Parts: sequence; C-alpha cells; structure tokens
Amino acid sequence: MNQDKMASGAKRRGESVRKRVLDAAERLLRDGRAEFSMRDLASEAGVSFATPFNQFGSKLAIMHALSRRRVAAMMQRFDATELPADAADRVALAIDIAVAVMLEEPIVNRSVMAWIGTASSAPGEVRSNSTALWAHAVGDGSGLPPCRRDEACRILPAQIALAFRGALSFWTAGELADEELGPAARQIAGTLLRAYSFE
Repeated sequence: MNQDKMASGAKRRGESVRKRVLDAAERLLRDGRAEFSMRDLASEAGVSFATPFNQFGSKLAIMHALSRRRVAAMMQRFDATELPADAADRVALAIDIAVAVMLEEPIVNRSVMAWIGTASSAPGEVRSNSTALWAHAVGDGSGLPPCRRDEACRILPAQIALAFRGALSFWTAGELADEELGPAARQIAGTLLRAYSFE
C-alpha cells in the first residue's frame, strides 16, 4: 500500500473517531447529561479515555465542534432549497432554517449554546461560522438599493450573526419560548435590513 493510501485511510479513521465522539456527546446531551465528564464521553463513544482529549483537547472544544455541526446543517439545508432572488427574502429563509435546526433538538442545542457562551482562553469560531452563514444568505445584496449594496454585503452578515446569537442566548436562558425564537430573530433581522433599504 502506498503512503498516500495509508494517509488517506488514517485520515478517514480519525474522522470516524471524531464523529463517534461527537455523536456520543449529542446522545449524552439528549439524555439531559450536560455535565458529562470526558470519562463518561469516552465510555459512551466506546473509545479510550484519552481519545476525546486527543481528538479535541477539551469539552469546550467538543461543544464548539457541535456548534459547527449545527451551522453546517443550516448551510446545507439553505443550499438545498430553492432560493428567492431578493436578499431580504433569503435572510428570512435562512432564519427559518436556522431556527428549525435549533428547535429539532432543543435540549441538545440549549446545552451547546450554554457551553459555547462560557469564557475561554482560546476563542472559538462560532462568530465567524455564523457570519459566513448570513453572508451566504445576503449574497450579492440583490433587492437592496445599489448605492447601499456593497456596504450591506460587507456589514450586514456580522450584524445578523450578532443579532441571531442574541436571540439564541435569550432562548437558551428560557426567556424566549420555542415559538417566539423565529419571530424574534426575523424581527431583528428585518430591522437591520431596513437600515440598508433606503437610497
């Protein structure tokens, strides 16, 4: 077997182990065990005690990986949908999809949100991942006034990311009910979009 094939096989095994660990973390969260230990996680995943540390480094890093899974699922569903031409309609669609992903497993997702909101010496990538989703939704800014389009495409995605994270934080804390999350997120995104809708 040549070295390329060996490296490829090792990479697939590593990805498979990472997936097993993440799947196990989701199962523990689904069972209401947000305070699981890394030993619990290793046992649930059927791997050695050191494996979650070797693959991720910390429990917080595992939660960040689960957050990336959510954003990836949102992006995948968005891309699989027939997209409206207008940027405001695409953002509204992306919000509906993002909210649907979060509400599919509220126990898991509230736990993930609570964990990624904790202080850390090593910042995560949640903000940049979320901004990328909203940049994808805003697209080329079609439907916005041409004189504001470049500015909107440059600034709006990060603003929507901050606004959506705020809505999710209130939802995580139980201050927004499940049925209020979508309307609240749509309302704040609409307010931001209107700021770029005037010549």
